[in-house]
Amino acid sequence: MTASHRTFVAGRSARDAVRRAVALLDVLLPGEPSPAVVADVLREHGETDVGSLSTKDVSALREAAVAVREVFAAADVAEAAAVLNRLFAAYAGPPRLTAHDAAFGWHLHVDAADDGPWDTWFVTSSALALAALLADRQALPGGICASPPCGKPFAHLGGGSPRRYCSTRCSTRERVAAHRRQIT
Repeated sequence: MTASHRTFVAGRSARDAVRRAVALLDVLLPGEPSPAVVADVLREHGETDVGSLSTKDVSALREAAVAVREVFAAADVAEAAAVLNRLFAAYAGPPRLTAHDAAFGWHLHVDAADDGPWDTWFVTSSALALAALLADRQALPGGICASPPCGKPFAHLGGGSPRRYCSTRCSTRERVAAHRRQIT
C-alpha cells in the first residue's frame, strides 16, 4: 500500500478523522466485514486507493477498533486521556510532518512510517484526532450510546451539552420507553 492510501489529507480536520474513526468502528466492531465494505468506508472518508486491503488487514483493523473504542467508553476526560496515552505509548512513534512526496499538504503523523500497517495507521490517526479534540474542548470527544440495545460509539463534535445517544432514533426510543414506564 502506498503512502497516499493512509494520509491525513490536507484540509481534513481532526473532526473529520474522528468521524472516520466512528464510521470504521461501526463496521468493524459488530461483525467480520469484508475488505470491500471496509474499503468503501475508507473511500467515503477520503482514503484514495484501498483496493489492496486484505482479510488479514481487516482482522488487524478489528483488533485495533477494540482499542480505539476504549476512548469512547471512557467515563470522564481523565480516563479518556489515560486511554489515549496508552494508545500513543503502544502504537505511536515520534511526531513527524509528512507531505507524502508532495502529493498532499504537510500534516502530522505519529505512526512509524507512511507505508506501515493499516491497524497502526487507524489507531494512531484516530488517537491523534481524538486527543486534539479532547485538548481543544477539554471534554470527551465522544461516547457510547446509552441505549442498551445499541451501544454504538459516537463522536461529540459540537458545542452544547454532552450527548448520551448516537442518534435521534436511539434518543427517541429511550424517551418513549421511559414515558411508557411512567404511565404503566
